[in-house]
Amino acid sequence: MNRLSLHFAAIHPTAAGHFPGNPIIPGALLLAEVLRRIEQAEGTRFASCNIRAAKFLHPVRPGDTVEIEYAVSVSGTIEFRCAVAGINVLTGGVVANA
Repeated sequence: MNRLSLHFAAIHPTAAGHFPGNPIIPGALLLAEVLRRIEQAEGTRFASCNIRAAKFLHPVRPGDTVEIEYAVSVSGTIEFRCAVAGINVLTGGVVANA
């Protein structure tokens, strides 16, 4: 299992309007940033990929650090699990297209 981390600034620009008074990091941004971290770690690009699954389990808030665990299977599928302070926030899988 590979491990990475991703920190969102306490004053993240996307959180201001999502939602006023109770800011969260938008799910699409969370997923995109997780995939970007995995891309960097693996030296690959997901410019064309199939997201097999993405389940958003708990909100991520500005100031949170997301711990990412992922594994690459022999077939090339990358399964990932993300947590904040031990609470799962996102799980999923992706396959890069050739």
